Amino acid sequence: MTEQPAKTPYLSIIIPVYNEERRISETLRKVMDFIKHKGYSWEILIVDDGSRDNTVAIAREALNSAPHRILSNERNMGKGASIRRGMIAAQGRLRLFTDADLSTPIEELDLLSTPIAQGYHVAFGSRALRESQLLQRQPWYRETMGRIFNIFVRLLHLPGIKDTQCGFKLFTEEAAKAIFERQRLSGFCFDVEVLTLALRLGFKIKEVPVRWIDSPQSKVNPLKDSIRMLWDLIRLKFRRD
Repeated sequence: MTEQPAKTPYLSIIIPVYNEERRISETLRKVMDFIKHKGYSWEILIVDDGSRDNTVAIAREALNSAPHRILSNERNMGKGASIRRGMIAAQGRLRLFTDADLSTPIEELDLLSTPIAQGYHVAFGSRALRESQLLQRQPWYRETMGRIFNIFVRLLHLPGIKDTQCGFKLFTEEAAKAIFERQRLSGFCFDVEVLTLALRLGFKIKEVPVRWIDSPQSKVNPLKDSIRMLWDLIRLKFRRD
């Protein structure tokens, strides 16, 4: 059994996980230590993407006294599919997804909340703006591949956007429902799809500089996933729905 929130929360935090038994407890501790002082209602949704370790059991224990739900995919379906499931299941007026490694510290939520309060529908963290703080950088080859990928993103879909791939994005309830009901990509390119859909549907989006700390345990395969992401960019370009 998983605990249901007592009332409709103000904020839903969606965290996709896959074999995260080594760090999920500390991640959840940091998230709860931050959010419990905010003065509004909240829930945490863990979306387990077919983990083969003790991730779910550890997460359930860590969240024992917190408003939460744990959703489990029957098999490994990809980050995009997991985020979609969490966003659609969420109940919050605002909905944040963040990576399990907290490469973007949870405290940066305050930075995303400001443009939402100003009327934006989607605010997303960026590692590539002048004010961004890279406290621990990626290896040079990952940074290079990321820059090349972003060139294609800007040419094909999102001119002017510096970084689509930071796993820290905040949505209003209205935007989350409309976007994720239409989102289809299961892999890491889903971020581009989400922002493209947001603009297509008329939502206002804001790129926000954040602090970021590279995780050496990243599950992105530099070669395999990069090829798939480029292919997904092309597919997305020619999608007509």
